[in-house]
Amino acid sequence: MTKFEEFEQVIARLRAPGGCPWDRAQTHASLKRTCIEEASEVICGINILERTGDPDNLKEELGDLLMQVVMHARIAEEEGLFTMDDVIQSITDKMIRRHPHVFGSSDGPGDDGSQASWDEIKKQEKAGKEWTEEYLPEAFDESIELIEAAKKRKGIG
Repeated sequence: MTKFEEFEQVIARLRAPGGCPWDRAQTHASLKRTCIEEASEVICGINILERTGDPDNLKEELGDLLMQVVMHARIAEEEGLFTMDDVIQSITDKMIRRHPHVFGSSDGPGDDGSQASWDEIKKQEKAGKEWTEEYLPEAFDESIELIEAAKKRKGIG
């Protein structure tokens, strides 16, 4: 068993009957605040690493952010939406598609590895799904609100 599989089992046990009441109560929506806080703490860990050379905080915060991903995937699996394997397969497929210059998967856009090629591949992937971008401004605004609330809770700013 890999460390990742072991961690997935820990999250599954926390969410199972007899597990942790807090973890069992979480939903995608209830974890929004925690997810944005953990992403911000990863940025803090990067800043600490750059300024001090100490990687410990970044390692810890990446683990906390990974917990968010695994928790959301677990909730989705419980809801019958998708699994962690589906998440991993989706990002694996995307990286291969967007790097034909590395994986030799096509003779089309992206063969040179340029940003323009990446953008063209992304545009092709999003064809027919452009409507999803309509939700981005709201998500960015909500993220800012969540960050401001977190700063107040932590006595920052």
